Amino acid sequence: MDKIWAYIRSISLKNVIGNILVLIVGYLLIHTYQTWNTPKGVVPTIQGVELLGSEYVELNKLEKPVLVHFWATWCKICQFEHSSIISIAKDYPVLSVASQSGSASEVKSFMREKGLDFPVILDRNGELFERWGGVGYPTSFVVNEKNEVEYVEAGFTTEFGLRARLFLAKYF
Repeated sequence: MDKIWAYIRSISLKNVIGNILVLIVGYLLIHTYQTWNTPKGVVPTIQGVELLGSEYVELNKLEKPVLVHFWATWCKICQFEHSSIISIAKDYPVLSVASQSGSASEVKSFMREKGLDFPVILDRNGELFERWGGVGYPTSFVVNEKNEVEYVEAGFTTEFGLRARLFLAKYF
């Protein structure tokens, strides 16, 4: 135990700050790579029939920011975000896209099994995800009232992080 405390006391503030800076730079480089091909300006069209209802969805003529969330049934990280997306959908418009996840009946069954009730359209072969420049699941886009991408998050993102981006897109 004394060796551990001696080691802790020997760590300099300079080393700690250096390590933190390396982590931040690494995160920023990975984030830049993951979002490099995402759309700038007006977003590609999304249209289709929402799977849990019969409503036809078309992303345009927005009155407030929308969260466009690409996910897949086989994606384990996506499953960590499902509760956040359900919660956000109560306060903001959400359009989720189940990409490369099988047939409509398979996605509906998955959603029923997991208790998911947010709006979803099907992107059977991932073409829509590709048009949006996605490189991995999940990927979330905050689209502003001008139908432009305001923020992009690839990989796991907290509910607070998504809500903060939606808030900023609405008011700033």
